[in-house]
Amino acid sequence: MVGGGNAIRGSRIGSGPMGEAERGEAAPRQSVTYYCSHDHRSVVTFSIEATVPESWDCPRCGLPASMDQDNPPPAPKIEPYKTHLAYVKERRSDKEAADILDEALQLLRSRRKSGDIIF
Repeated sequence: MVGGGNAIRGSRIGSGPMGEAERGEAAPRQSVTYYCSHDHRSVVTFSIEATVPESWDCPRCGLPASMDQDNPPPAPKIEPYKTHLAYVKERRSDKEAADILDEALQLLRSRRKSGDIIF
């Protein structure tokens, strides 16, 4: 059985809405509007003392946004995934690759002839 006493249900010390009088004065703020290339408009609030960034990520699409509505920043170019072989081919020509392969094969064959155990 739950006691019926005089307790006010759902309240406790320190709970309840606090007005600005209890919290103190709010810091002065400024609202800055950012625009992305998908025509999304984002309003971000900063302190008057804060340094406002030139760009902001759009919360709707994730693209970069700027304060210039007529010229929003373009979407970043996404480069496709490169394999290890693709990076190697950027650094070496086909002739260099063939020379390195020949050198490695000669070393391997000479070690086999000398009796080294090669796994």
